[in-house]
Order: sequence, then structure tokens, then C-alpha cells
Amino acid sequence: MRLLSLRYLIIFAFCIGLRISGQVANDDVKTWAKYERYALSNKLISSQPDVVFIGNSITDFWAKEFPEFFYENNYVGRGISGQTTEQMLARFQQDVVELQPKIVVILAGINDIAQNNGYISNENILRNIKSMCDIARINGIQPVLCSILPCDYFVWRKDLQPALKIVEVNRLIKSYANSMGFAYADYYTPMATVEGALKPQYTKDRCHPNGDGYKVMISIIQKSLNSMAKK
Repeated sequence: MRLLSLRYLIIFAFCIGLRISGQVANDDVKTWAKYERYALSNKLISSQPDVVFIGNSITDFWAKEFPEFFYENNYVGRGISGQTTEQMLARFQQDVVELQPKIVVILAGINDIAQNNGYISNENILRNIKSMCDIARINGIQPVLCSILPCDYFVWRKDLQPALKIVEVNRLIKSYANSMGFAYADYYTPMATVEGALKPQYTKDRCHPNGDGYKVMISIIQKSLNSMAKK
């Protein structure tokens, strides 16, 4: 009996050890869509934000460089560096819908053009954005679509020439926004050179905005959001 009890005790301890080690592994896991990035921050939000900004590194860095723009206006940034539209779509439920904002600002597409997850057509980029808008509308959230910022050079994909494709995707996004009656924030026009590059005064790497670039973006998006608030 003692031998049997000892055997059960060993098995029980082994199972507990597996459960603990499994929990540690789950806590440390890195998912394709990076669900873990904002999981804790989302749980700590005590009241619903007015606006959630979802996007890639441009939105990610924006919230870090101008945090006062977000917290003073009851906005929340949910950008993740390097993400494509399909990754944003995957985490849209967690990082937007479950926060119950009134509005979602979607700035997406540049990393699709950079082929961060492989080639994707312009039409499929738009389809992913449409799907995010559909999810938002079903949940009573108003979408605001943004133009992709101008860029003629990717430091991480020097073999690509993105300027023309950005214009083409922006045309699709704007046309869709107009057809649906969504607000469209045009960052591209005031920030682009004739060649489709990001104006030098607004960037250090030809793709991401600097402080002055973000100030231009703030003035543009705030006009759209203020206009929506009056309706």
C-alpha cells in the first residue's frame, strides 16, 4: 500500500509539473498575429475608449511618440510593427471590438505592399480592410479608413519599388470608403513628393514619419474625428 501511494504521489507531482511548465510555455508563446502584445493592456482598460487606432509600426510608434494625443482624447493605440492587414484582421476582435470603442481608425497596407508575409494582390489587401470594416459595423463601431503614407523605399526590402502600388491601393481604399460613406483620412496628399516619396522633412528613413510627420497626421485625423463627433 505504501509503495502504491508513493507511486500515485510521484505521478501526481509529475502531472502538476507538466501543468506548471505548460502554463509558463503558454505565457511565453509568440503568436503569428501577436495576440499577446496587448492582452494585458486590454484587460486593464477600465472604461471604453472613444477611438481605437489599429495599424502597423506607424501607429505603434505614434502612440509612443505622442502619448498625450491618445490619453487626452480617450484614444487607444493598437499598432504592431511589421503587421499586414491579415494579421490585423486576425486580432481585430480582441484589440478593437472587445474594447467597445465608438470609432476605429484603420491605417493598414504598407507591409502587405512590402510583402512581409509574402505576395498579396491589391484586391486582397482591400478585402482584408473590408472585413475589418464589416466586423466593426456589426458591432456598432464606425470605421475611419486612412490612406497609406507615401514611400518610395523600404530599408528591409530594397528590391521593391512601392511608390506606384501605394497610389493604386490608396485609390481602392478611398473608393471603398466613399461608396460606404466612411470617413477617409488622406495622409498621402500633403506628405508626398511628386515622385511618390515621403517628403524629407517628415521622415528619417523614407517610410516612417518623424515628429513633424505625426503632427501633420494628427491635424488630419483630428479633423475627421471632430467632424464625426458633431453628427
